[in-house]
Amino acid sequence: MNAPTESLSLQDTFGADTRCFGCGPANEQGLRIKSFVEGDVVVARWRPERHHEAFDGVLNGGICGALLDCHGNWTAAWALMLARGLDQTPPTVTAEFHVKLRRPTPTDCELLLRAWAVAIDGDKVTIEAELVAGDKVTATCRGIFIAVHEGHPAFPRW
Repeated sequence: MNAPTESLSLQDTFGADTRCFGCGPANEQGLRIKSFVEGDVVVARWRPERHHEAFDGVLNGGICGALLDCHGNWTAAWALMLARGLDQTPPTVTAEFHVKLRRPTPTDCELLLRAWAVAIDGDKVTIEAELVAGDKVTATCRGIFIAVHEGHPAFPRW
């Protein structure tokens, strides 16, 4: 099994050529989050910029959702890889995700994303995730991510 190193994210290890807006290393205009495995939790640290704001000092809610969606998707792919004893993360897509914006997410600090698998059922993985600023959870997410197979447009992405 090819586990990512401490210095390489899941994205850089298993999807260096992906162009996804939220997590694709190959998308220079995207958010380019980097997800790292820390025990049973997958974490990412990300620093917003002014053009990510909804208004002065507050992150746009859609960007909050994109961060949680992409980070959750990589968490699901990692969980499936482990559960199946694979050497590569299977390509996964979002089936559904529900974001709760709990308080404004400030843009003057580094943000922390945490996600973990709560259930695996065949090709379906349920993930819970949170977005944290300082010591406050600003948004939470519960999502379902599905491993796709040959013939699906996302299949050849990594």
